[in-house]
Amino acid sequence: MRRFLLLIISLLAVATGFAFDCQSPGGKVKLHVELTPSGQPQYSLTYKGKTVIKPSTLGYELIAADNLMDGFSVQTTQTSTFDETWQPVWGETKDIRNNYNELFVALKQDRTGRLMNLRFRVYDYGMGLRYEFPQQTNAYFLVKEEHTQFALTGDHKAWWLPGDYDTQEYSTVTSRLSEIRKLFRSSISDNASQTQFSETGVQTSLQMKTDDGLYINLHEAACVDYPTMHLNLDDKNMVFESWLTPDSQGFKGYMQTPRTSPWRTVLVSDDARDMLSCKLTLNLNEPCKIEDTSWIHPVKYCGVWWEMICDNKSWSYTDELPSVVLGETDYTKVKPNGRHGATNERVRQYIDFAAKNGLDEVLVEGWNEGWEDWFGHSKFHVFDFQTPYPDFDIKALNDYAHSKGVKLMMHHETSGSVMNYERYLEPAYKLMNRYGYDAVKSGYVGNIIPRGEHHYSQIMNNHYLYCVTEAAKHHIMVNAHEATRPTGLCRTWPNLVGNESARGTEYEKFAGNNPDHTVILPFTRLQGGPMDYTPGILETQIGTWKEGSKSYVHTTLCGQLALYLVMYSPLQMAADLPENYAKYDDAFQFIRDVAVDWDDSRYIEAEPGDYITVARKAKGTDNWFVGGKCDENGHRAVVKLDFLDPGRRYECTIYKDAPDADYEKNPKAYVITRQTVKRGQTIKVDEARGGGFAVSLKAL
Repeated sequence: MRRFLLLIISLLAVATGFAFDCQSPGGKVKLHVELTPSGQPQYSLTYKGKTVIKPSTLGYELIAADNLMDGFSVQTTQTSTFDETWQPVWGETKDIRNNYNELFVALKQDRTGRLMNLRFRVYDYGMGLRYEFPQQTNAYFLVKEEHTQFALTGDHKAWWLPGDYDTQEYSTVTSRLSEIRKLFRSSISDNASQTQFSETGVQTSLQMKTDDGLYINLHEAACVDYPTMHLNLDDKNMVFESWLTPDSQGFKGYMQTPRTSPWRTVLVSDDARDMLSCKLTLNLNEPCKIEDTSWIHPVKYCGVWWEMICDNKSWSYTDELPSVVLGETDYTKVKPNGRHGATNERVRQYIDFAAKNGLDEVLVEGWNEGWEDWFGHSKFHVFDFQTPYPDFDIKALNDYAHSKGVKLMMHHETSGSVMNYERYLEPAYKLMNRYGYDAVKSGYVGNIIPRGEHHYSQIMNNHYLYCVTEAAKHHIMVNAHEATRPTGLCRTWPNLVGNESARGTEYEKFAGNNPDHTVILPFTRLQGGPMDYTPGILETQIGTWKEGSKSYVHTTLCGQLALYLVMYSPLQMAADLPENYAKYDDAFQFIRDVAVDWDDSRYIEAEPGDYITVARKAKGTDNWFVGGKCDENGHRAVVKLDFLDPGRRYECTIYKDAPDADYEKNPKAYVITRQTVKRGQTIKVDEARGGGFAVSLKAL
């Protein structure tokens, strides 16, 4: 690792009056910051001489106080450069370089005496900016709105989700920015909890492409003790402005100095692959705060889940209880419904399957009392996260799993009752420690309690991080579903191994996910951190095992294999049933083999919404894996094996769509071929509509 901090006197930042310039280390990105005649700070950004962000203003609108919008004067400025290489606990690469030039501007609002500083970090692939409020006499204020602008150069193509304070579980819309307003209502689909705020409001991470070939991504990093940011579009002038998630009182932030805001990020390149490989969000987060990380590890798992999603099993133990009172309802006096999934017998079958196939853990949902009336009743005391159903022997099952070299993964569904969860959090984590659980999947389905709070408000963001930091004390890894979208906090707290925060595989049972869904998400949702997408459904036609179902997964079988590479995560599920994997055992071999942690990653081809091809080198080995996924139009992937070690030969196994494969008409048609390859050769693979391919390259 190398790290240094230098003051730059003249070359990187030049102050002329109230104007300041700062360029990236390689000179690709140039930032201009100035004060307007009214004393309002504004910035602009270029990439290789092309304008990315036109002059855009910065500031805050406050409640019961003077706004922090104008009337500022510059007190001091400072410029510096920073260069380090750091190693993530888990990730797409062994090393990540963090190299930027920084401009710091200290401002004072003359009429109020308030102090507000701006910090800009400029990379060769983008920029981060944040507000900083040093300790001062006026130490407390309420935020009505943060007014951070992103003034665009035109009516760009965009991949967007409708702005919502409570869910990201929508299908991405691809359109011009000017079309957002007319398409907004049709972009809304049903969800357990949802609150839109504007017909031109969208969510981050927002991916765009200009007509002259620039890829631009807007997001945020290190969102701590602050509401999640959305974007609202002025579609006459093509200017996005930050739009924070309010709390139950309508306030958008409680601030006490000294404080900093999250980073507002602009990622830019003329190569789509840079959108996937550049680690702007991670680099803008603080280094790891966990001193001993030896207990944190990537996980490949299976579990009692998909058969409940598909209505073949149930989370609840009985059908006889219209309501449950925890600690009073006696489950020994009710009749089991015979459909409960989390039974001793069924869980042992999954444990055996995991042990046989080299999987690390088994998730079990529906193990604990309370699922009979868990949703839709605004119920405060919904689960205690400790009391198992009569047919789930928590000690015996964990003992059995450990005897097989497997662990059980805990499940904590809160039903949005956050105060209840925090009340039980410590004993729940202690229960996990007692029985040897080291990972938990938590969930926040439904409206939040305290009532009136939103999933993405300041208080909820504090809650999600509180769960992670408390889990770290117990050496527990966290995978939160229905939580706020991630902003790179997994660098600081690497026990945050996954989030959902987007439309996952479960929707294949419902309305289905569009074939382009998983070649958009890496450009959008995954910018902030990995997703627990739950791939690996090889029996893509659910009606073959669930009588009466007409649902199907909107990919080919090989497209599902590709997701283990394309949808990066250190937490990967083999989500199908053991019985279904037995039908496709030769294809399932790839899931057995594929790694979940990497020393190197090379994005070979990429275009948002069309295709992604990526090669990854398994951690601590000489083995590589390649995955390619495409949309409904199909794709021919060309993979040059120039990433392989020179002089080495590799056993190459290719899992690809058959010539007549099609995600709708013939999804499970696949071909497996084997050959020996070396550096310099090229592999060409035709991907079917909604298809993909996967390759394992084992060094000989």
